[in-house]
Amino acid sequence: MIVLDKKEQDYLLDTIRSVHDFPKPGIIFRDITTLLNNKEAFKFLIDHLQKRYESYGLDHIVGIESRGFIFGAALAARLNIGFVPIRKPKKLPYITISQKYTLEYGVDEVQMHIDAFCGKKEAKVLLIDDLIATGGTAKASVELIKQANANCVEACFIINLKELKGESEIAKLTKIYSVLEV
Repeated sequence: MIVLDKKEQDYLLDTIRSVHDFPKPGIIFRDITTLLNNKEAFKFLIDHLQKRYESYGLDHIVGIESRGFIFGAALAARLNIGFVPIRKPKKLPYITISQKYTLEYGVDEVQMHIDAFCGKKEAKVLLIDDLIATGGTAKASVELIKQANANCVEACFIINLKELKGESEIAKLTKIYSVLEV
């Protein structure tokens, strides 16, 4: 498996801004916009992901709204495969399938077009997002991919917030790769 060494991880981590007390006191927000606007770092990251996934025989990359779109679309273009967005309700214009998930105080939902994988049964899919925290959205996204008769071969996150343990539930459903762990 292709992974980054400590020096390469530190390089990428140094390009991500930490914003304290955002969006509320006690939270440290990991701002990836500083990685995205650093052309060398962004290229380095996408090059790494391309090397890791080019031998997987993927049919599609699925990105979670909205920052997963950035990494997913760039990687899909590099791998010359399709990109599929997973979105919040009422954002997609065609017939959708949905998956609900629980939040600390309520329920939310993700959706995908019913024909997202072009009718291919058991399409090999990579799920990608910028960050995994508690894992609710990612878990619902993996379940949504399965609902569409596709095979989520791995879930990739640029950053894993380890103390929140979100990866534990997703690991029951698919393999996980986190480029960086904080």
